Amino acid sequence: MSAQAPAAILVLEDGRTFTGRRFGATGETFGEAVFCTAMTGYQETLTDPSYDKQVVIATAPQIGNTGWNDEDDESSRIWVAGYVVRDPARRASNWRATGTLEDALIAQGIVGISDIDTRALTRHLRERGAMRVGISSTGASVDEVLERVRQQPAMTGANLAEEVSTDTGYIVEPIGEHRFTVAAVDLGIKSMTPYRMSERGCRVHVLPATASVEDVLAVKPDGVFFSNGPGDPAATEHPVELLAALLRRQVPYFGICFGNQIFGRALGLGTYKLKYGHRGINQPVKDLTTGKVEVTAHNHGFAVQAPIGEDIPTEFGTVRVSHVGLNDDCVEGLELRDSGVLVGFSVQYHPEAAAGPHDAAYLFDRFADMMAVRRGDAAGGDKACHRDELDPEHYEPAGSDTPATDGENA
Repeated sequence: MSAQAPAAILVLEDGRTFTGRRFGATGETFGEAVFCTAMTGYQETLTDPSYDKQVVIATAPQIGNTGWNDEDDESSRIWVAGYVVRDPARRASNWRATGTLEDALIAQGIVGISDIDTRALTRHLRERGAMRVGISSTGASVDEVLERVRQQPAMTGANLAEEVSTDTGYIVEPIGEHRFTVAAVDLGIKSMTPYRMSERGCRVHVLPATASVEDVLAVKPDGVFFSNGPGDPAATEHPVELLAALLRRQVPYFGICFGNQIFGRALGLGTYKLKYGHRGINQPVKDLTTGKVEVTAHNHGFAVQAPIGEDIPTEFGTVRVSHVGLNDDCVEGLELRDSGVLVGFSVQYHPEAAAGPHDAAYLFDRFADMMAVRRGDAAGGDKACHRDELDPEHYEPAGSDTPATDGENA
């Protein structure tokens, strides 16, 4: 970024204002202000559809060192509404880079701001909570931008999954032997997710968020998967109804992030908005099934409301909280059992994280084992499905030998 970049302002809905320099496209943008604590992986963060309608603040002090490449995108475009950094790297320095971060922001019309005190901004959001924000490099006054900020819709009540979902279905073929067929409902899916399933022999049919029960069953799935995605789960009805219909047909289920919240709603649980959410690659979560503590990648502003340590009866079986966040005891996972057998589970975080951490990658193995048991395969292994027999060493993080890239799925 040129040192001569024009001035820009960031205005929060409570009137707090920061003055810095333009970073990215010139213009004006609005969204929900959230912060991400990841020190790496900005390319995956920016291209994650879950960040639709959000202005992301990077807490790491310097951003852009590894540039931009043609390999780490998690979707076809940048989804964030705006980007806030303190110290943009003066030049990209990585053998995989094909351009700079700012080049990518400009090319895709993403308005950002740099040279502000991101630590002070983050502390403000931690104390006051996530809120609406505007960034302008057009020369508009603070009062003008503040007025427009307060006219923006809030994230609470936003139904965004269909906006970011694929329009038409597509297939990701298995790597090696075809073992399972998975119907993956795209609520904002990242490209690494079907890849992680394909590594385990899954042919993944990625379907639009508007898919019907008939669309899902037409692919004859061994299991169904619901992805991450943006918006308020309480305002999202069709995926909840779809999942409930599939659970009644006893189709094995695995969900990630938004898919965890949709699972909770389908089971009759509530959801709520977190004060400022979890976003980053350094969140400790305890798997109550194995007793292991995992460092995990997060991106969520809503959570499931459920009692920890209790069996909750539902029309589909018994649901129980399976994972908890160790920073705030937030529900980070659910499991559904019918007569003691695992028939569905979900996590609030991202086990598919491209560059890590890979602590939770075993969950894809758990999904494969659940489908195998449901199908009656001898290789399925009851250890994957019975809590009292589960061997904590049975699941090793898959992909642990995979070389890390310079990205991350936050």
